[in-house]
Amino acid sequence: MNKLVIDFYSRENVLQVAKELLGKVVITNFDGVVTSGRIVETEAYAGITDRASHSWQGKRTARNEHMYAQAATAYVYICYGIHQMLNVVTNEKDIPDAILIRAIEPILGVDTMLERTGKKKLDNTLTRGPGNVGKALGIYKAHSGIDLLGDTIYIASDNFNLPEDRIGISKRIGVNYAGEDALLPYRFYIKGNKYVSGTRSL
Repeated sequence: MNKLVIDFYSRENVLQVAKELLGKVVITNFDGVVTSGRIVETEAYAGITDRASHSWQGKRTARNEHMYAQAATAYVYICYGIHQMLNVVTNEKDIPDAILIRAIEPILGVDTMLERTGKKKLDNTLTRGPGNVGKALGIYKAHSGIDLLGDTIYIASDNFNLPEDRIGISKRIGVNYAGEDALLPYRFYIKGNKYVSGTRSL
C-alpha cells in the first residue's frame, strides 16, 4: 500500500484525477478501527464553471468552504439531511474542483461496516452509493477539512491493475438541476462491479 501523494491530487484536470481514483483504496482509521474499500465509482465536479457543483459561479459559503482548500483535502457535506458524502478536493487552493466517491468495494473491516450501517449481512448495498460509502467508512460532516495525506482518512494504491476497457463513463447521477451540464460525461466507474450505483453509460 502506497499512500497517494500531493502531486496526484493537485493536477489541473479533475476528470483525469477522478478516472485515476478508480481502483485506489480509501481507508479510514478512527481510534485504531480500520475500514477500507476499493473505489469503483467517482464523479467529477469542475469548480466554478460547473452548474452541478456547489461552487458554481464562485459560490462560497460555510457549507462548501473546504472545496476551496488545498488539494488532498476531504470535503464532506450532508445530503437530504442524512447522507454524509465524501469528496476529494483537487487542483490548487481556491480552485474548487472536487470528486465525489460514489461507491467502493469493501476490503477491510466489513463487520464494522455492517455495524455502522445496521445491516445484517454483506451484499452490494453496503457501500453502493455515496451515502452508504460515508456511513460504512464512519465518515461524517465533522471530518470535512481533514488532510487526506494524514492517517485518519486517506487513499492509497495497492497496484491494482485496471485496464482501460473496464472503465465506464457516463453523465452524473441526480444532477438534473444543472441543465446542459447534467449531461457532461463526468462519472467514471468500473464496468461489471456489483457495487457501482448505476449502469448508464455513453
